[in-house]
Amino acid sequence: MDQVLGNIDLLFQFPIVNLKIILDGIMIGALFALAAYGLALVWGVMNVKNLAQGDFVIAGGYVSWWLVQHGFPPLLGVPVAFVVMWGIGWVVYKLVITRVIERDLFTSLLATFGLAIMMAQIMNLMFGSDTQSVDLGYPTLHFFDGFIDLPIAKLIGVGMAMSLAGGVIIFMKSSRMGQAIRATAQDARAARVLGIDTEKVYAFTFSLNSAICGAAGAIIVMVWVIQPFYGISYSIRAFVIVTAAGLGNLPGVIAAGLGIGALEQYGSHIFGIGYQQAVAVMLLLLVLLYRLIQQRRNRQVLK
Repeated sequence: MDQVLGNIDLLFQFPIVNLKIILDGIMIGALFALAAYGLALVWGVMNVKNLAQGDFVIAGGYVSWWLVQHGFPPLLGVPVAFVVMWGIGWVVYKLVITRVIERDLFTSLLATFGLAIMMAQIMNLMFGSDTQSVDLGYPTLHFFDGFIDLPIAKLIGVGMAMSLAGGVIIFMKSSRMGQAIRATAQDARAARVLGIDTEKVYAFTFSLNSAICGAAGAIIVMVWVIQPFYGISYSIRAFVIVTAAGLGNLPGVIAAGLGIGALEQYGSHIFGIGYQQAVAVMLLLLVLLYRLIQQRRNRQVLK
């Protein structure tokens, strides 16, 4: 307890610590938001709660890491992971997801939970259980007499995440497929009546989600580390962000992602690095409790 109080007191004695924590939180929160946006698409359009979301992120990271091990430039891993994970997402949709779209919530959760376990075990067999990362070899910027460090690799990662998010937004607003996705999300039955091939929309949406996760994983492996069983932590964060922001609320997803990133960094500073993921779990419980209370307040008695 004395250590916790000392860490809290440090935040007030040296305000510059808060700036360092917030900057670190923004950089990691941008990647959380990118993965969560893909989950929001699948959840909103197909009503499928994908518990394997984080495992798609880790798989994308391994695609990029494998390329670097075979002599390819590290930055090439992002577009390649996007394409490869798109294909994997399409296969997964045809084999698994298409069978649970019209089923109940428990069935989709059970199917994607099994998918998450299978993906983690496959990656463990293929790449081993050691943590892996990609070193871009870029220097680190130092500010305030070296107290604040900004690795250029992280800045590049945030820039790439923002560019990808912007590209997805433009696609969703201006393309015919983007309009079909939004129409299907609003009312799938009405979309079918209007001639939209919802099966094609579902396959495209899940493949796009997988590709977004793959690109996010390729960025993550350049600025942090990946391991076959780290997927659950990204899945939890994605669920927290989407539940807090709401479906179809992209600004809310971005804000929630950045906020959760900052809160995790504060939790890590105050309680220790071992409690960082516990902060994400606690946030999920608090968000679910808030949603439950909100629903009870909005519930009306039928007479």
